[in-house]
Amino acid sequence: MSFFSHTERSGPLPVPVQAEVPELQDAELAALYYGQRMGGDFYDFIRVSPCRVVFGLLDVAGRLEDCRSIITATQTTFRTVAMDLLSRDGINENEAMIDLGVQLNKTILKEAKGVHPCPAFAACYNEEMGILSYVNSGHLPALLRDKTGISELPATGLPLGLFSHLAPDAAMAALQPGASVLLVSRGVVEGKSKHEEFGMDRVKHSLQNSSAESAKEICMNVIDQVKQFMKTPPTHNDVTALSLYRNAAAKSATVAC
Repeated sequence: MSFFSHTERSGPLPVPVQAEVPELQDAELAALYYGQRMGGDFYDFIRVSPCRVVFGLLDVAGRLEDCRSIITATQTTFRTVAMDLLSRDGINENEAMIDLGVQLNKTILKEAKGVHPCPAFAACYNEEMGILSYVNSGHLPALLRDKTGISELPATGLPLGLFSHLAPDAAMAALQPGASVLLVSRGVVEGKSKHEEFGMDRVKHSLQNSSAESAKEICMNVIDQVKQFMKTPPTHNDVTALSLYRNAAAKSATVAC
């Protein structure tokens, strides 16, 4: 489930660090790619404190060979800034996520030496509270499934890499025990059968009707359904899914991290 393996390195090109999924308390994170990487889909995870994990899915515009250095620089910023902002006790997680979005935007503009669009979803999951603080910079909405049904976590700002003073808003979502979050790349919704796209409605249907009780199974289900819908292995774009699942037996917290 890593972004790139070190064996993919060619010459002096920079290579992103392998994304290792951290273990969570009463929850699971997972992410999957299908097939060979072609574009700029990029996910990462980092534990920043005993009760906080930060994760993100970004889509750097362009082909992999053209945007590899941007991805690497962005991952470095993601890890170092997330640790700096969110490792301390008593912080405002929403404000920290806004600051993280600002720094990611600056990194993309600097490394690209100009405008370079990058839809991005980044979130901090507070394991003690079961709370997700997130910024959605022009990315497809994440889907939250709980006992009330499916709800969207929509865009809170424009894609990164467009404007130098861009500052996305942040939002929060509570994950009940048994709730799950699914985030997919544009390659998932744009998968086609004849002239019809897979679309977000089918992503919602996949999540709503999934009996999976693990984050990895949730990711596998939606990617398998894209393949079945297209009736051929998807090679049109990067096809990526990321999921967070809170165990049904998780206990609700009464104190903040």
